[in-house]
Amino acid sequence: MASELIVFAFALIGAYVQGVTGFAMGMIMLTGITALSAVPLSVTTAVVSLASLANIVLSLRGHLRAIDRRGFLLMLLGQLPMIALGLALLTYLDARMQAVSELLLGLFIVLGCGAMTLRPVPRAQRSAPLAFTLAGAGGGLLAGLFAAAGPVLGWFIYRQPWPHNAIRATLLACFAVSTVVRTAMVGSLGGLDGAVLRYVGISVGAVLLAALLLARWPPRLDEAQLRRGAFTLLTLSGMLIAIRAARALL
Repeated sequence: MASELIVFAFALIGAYVQGVTGFAMGMIMLTGITALSAVPLSVTTAVVSLASLANIVLSLRGHLRAIDRRGFLLMLLGQLPMIALGLALLTYLDARMQAVSELLLGLFIVLGCGAMTLRPVPRAQRSAPLAFTLAGAGGGLLAGLFAAAGPVLGWFIYRQPWPHNAIRATLLACFAVSTVVRTAMVGSLGGLDGAVLRYVGISVGAVLLAALLLARWPPRLDEAQLRRGAFTLLTLSGMLIAIRAARALL
């Protein structure tokens, strides 16, 4: 019962924050659940993928036209093949060295959240096509490994000279594709077992509640304040995960 409450709580918080910023749900769920050792990492990443998809579908309603299609397609070129590589690495590490997986996760959270607490300075012109593809590749690798591409894609897309609606919609569209692809791969490997589906059902309920809360009580903090506060707490949690994993390896 404790693990179900932990999953519900972090899915609720993550969905609420992502509804404002366009990203962060995966990071919040992944960090909180892993820090409390509530669920194995391989199960957590599968749950995060499916729960995020439910939130993305709700958040993208009525905003599909805002997607920057050219940037989105360029990022997909790098994103899709790297998802498979990231998932293969996670499977290898999870089967052999759980502590190494958690150490990598902790370091990823600290570095990623540290970068995202600072709002990227928008460029005067949009980045070159190759930069979009490379950013997609980096995001795809993290999506495959940890079901959380936000640190790379969020930082990169927020640097583009686009209106906020286009930034948010394009980010969510990238997450939607990576989530569907990763989930299909996990399912083909037999990774969508009863435990995953139970936690997904709990998470979807939290996502629906977050959507209602966001519509009725939008945050009093602005987007930058909300993001900095969330990622500061995540950074501290990531440090705890890394320290715990390092001790297990020593």
